[in-house]
Parts: sequence; C-alpha cells; structure tokens
Amino acid sequence: MSNLKASQEKLILKINFIGILVNILLGIGKIVIGFFSGSMALLSDGIHSFTDLITDVAVILGTKLSAREPDPKHPYGHEWYNTFASLFIAIVLFLLGCAVITKSALSIVHNEVEIVKPIAMWVAIASIISKEWLYRKTRDVAKKTHSAALYANAWHHRSDAFSSVAVLVGLVSLRFGFEYGDRFATSAVGLMMILASMKVLESCIREFSDCSVDQDIINEIESVIRSNKHVRQWHKLRTRSVGRDLFLDLHILVDPEISVTMAHEISDRLEDDLRSHIQRPMNIIVHIEPDLPHFRKD
Repeated sequence: MSNLKASQEKLILKINFIGILVNILLGIGKIVIGFFSGSMALLSDGIHSFTDLITDVAVILGTKLSAREPDPKHPYGHEWYNTFASLFIAIVLFLLGCAVITKSALSIVHNEVEIVKPIAMWVAIASIISKEWLYRKTRDVAKKTHSAALYANAWHHRSDAFSSVAVLVGLVSLRFGFEYGDRFATSAVGLMMILASMKVLESCIREFSDCSVDQDIINEIESVIRSNKHVRQWHKLRTRSVGRDLFLDLHILVDPEISVTMAHEISDRLEDDLRSHIQRPMNIIVHIEPDLPHFRKD
C-alpha cells in the first residue's frame, strides 16, 4: 500500500471511531429520554443514531477490505469495496426512513397522543450540535481522502442532525398545543433519511456506471499536462473513480526525434506531477505518440 493511501486510511478510521463513540452516547441518551419523556420522534431519532453505528462499521470494513493489495483475480485492486459500503449505507437509510414514516402515520391514524416532557428538547439540541460537528469533521476527512463511503457516512451524520432539528420543531409545537407535532416531526425524520439515501445512491450509480470525475479535477489534470513543456499535445483523456482510487489514461504527443528512453522519462515525469498535484491514489496509463500530422487530433 502506498504511503498516501496508508495515511488516508488512518484518517478515515480515526474519524469513524470518533463517530462510533458519539453515536453510542447519543443513541442511548435519545432512546432513554425519548422513552421516559414520551417522545416518539426522539425515540426514532435515537434508533437513527444507532443506525449510524452500522454505517460507521460499514465504512471501516470497506476501508480495510479496499486496502488489500491487488492480486491475480483483482489486478486493479479492491477499491470497489468502498463503493459497496456506500451502497449499503444508502439502503439502510432508505429502509429505516420508510419504517419511521410508516410508524408515525399509523400513530396518527390510531390517534395515539402522548405528553412529552421538556427534557426531550434539551436532548434534541445536544444532538443537533454534536451531529453537525461530526458531519463537518467527517466531510472534511472524506474530501481530503476522496472516500465516497466516508462522504456518504458524513451525510448520514447530517441527516441525524436534521432529524434532530425536526424533532425539536415538533416538540416545540407540542408546547404550543399542536398535539400531533411530535408525530409530524417523526415523519420529517423519515423523509430526511430517504432524501439522504437518494444522494448517496446517486454517487454509487456514478461509480458503477464508470462516470468521469468532476470537472474541477479534470481541469486540474489538464493544467498539469499543459505545464509539461515536453508534451506538445494530448487527447483521449479518460477518467473514472472506484472508491478512493482515480483511474486515468491519456495519449500524449512528443517530439518524434527523441529516443524511446527520453519519451519514457517524459511519461514518468508526467505521472509523478499528476500524483503530486491531485493528491489521491491514482492509476495512470500514458500512451506515447510521435507529434506527426496523422497522430494529431485538432
């Protein structure tokens, strides 16, 4: 494993272990307080926090498995484990969101109204602050390490923060006499979980369909190529992401009078420049062509 990939793995595991600790504390607190205060929304939110534990573990497993060295059956590595971890998170979020909305709707249909104690509001506020902080930290590490699974988990944290906002709104509305406020807040929790799952699923589909990387990265790649004075032209630039890895191939045109050794050095130097500027694990293939009219793609 490269030094870059190893350092990224440490960052991912560290933020996930912090997430596990926060989710355990929040999950226990919200479930206990939700049960004794009579808040179904807070109770559902506590269950949501425990689902974050599941997704934290999924990210850890995906990161560990994807770090395995390439083998004869998987010569391009195992980064697809990270994509499957993201897909798992999306499915968990979607199913739980549907379950929460169903339970809330049935509660309203059966006219189940309970008195919610004020302490539930303070727990919801604590959850909003802690989960938004965790979202921001996890998102920053995800961007730094280019981990789709970790970014998906960051959104899971944010959905928990948003759901706690919905819980708080519902509890406040109860204080002002809207007896179903807690139940509608529960439905909002479920809806936010479903919306978050759709965002994660979109990212997974992009990877499974071999979609190119975003335009900002492509612009950066092109800037690095242009800065190499030995590369006269280039074409057939193709990119795709698999987990944290970026796969890139392109054709470059060089002086037709130089030696094969020199052409190889140009290719190696270009690869080194791309890796140092992009700062993510990369698999690069550079096809060298002589700068002659029939090779140009004007």
